[in-house]
Amino acid sequence: MAAALGRDREQDVSDLAALRMGVRVDRKGVLRVDYQTAQSVLTADLKGKGNVQSWRYYLADAAFLVGLEGERALLETLHGALRNPRFPLYLGRKSYVPSPPPYLPDGLVGAPLAEALKGYSYLLGGKPSEDLLLVLEAEEGRLVYDQPAGPFSERRFAARYVREEVLSREAVPGGPPAWEVDRVAQ
Repeated sequence: MAAALGRDREQDVSDLAALRMGVRVDRKGVLRVDYQTAQSVLTADLKGKGNVQSWRYYLADAAFLVGLEGERALLETLHGALRNPRFPLYLGRKSYVPSPPPYLPDGLVGAPLAEALKGYSYLLGGKPSEDLLLVLEAEEGRLVYDQPAGPFSERRFAARYVREEVLSREAVPGGPPAWEVDRVAQ
């Protein structure tokens, strides 16, 4: 959201961190591994060079419906920013661009977060073939350490609680895929 708004990595994101977030997992995706090597990397003692291997894990072919709950004016600003982002949007690494784009023309909903996520049409079109996972920020539950605690340039994160529930596939509204709704609306 900070990139969509055009915020620099040193800028404050406390207003965004104050929003309550929820995620509906429409497709879990597949865990993939990217093996990388770097040659002639300066060693920790600064006296030599060596080769470095690393394994990066990421999800491929996943689909998530993300919702935010908070002040209406900020949500309207964020919705507009997703339609016309100021900086390129990516998911963790610059080569991992969301496809289709994350803007949903009917994505600004005047309902509580859980209700909005449960009532939004299945992103992939039709009806889901299995139950979906719904993860909501909560007062208590499983503890996760991913809440931004300062500008992104500082890479500091605080704790927050989330609760998970299974959403019956029968309860999820069907419809055309989300990108078809966007194309029709334009």
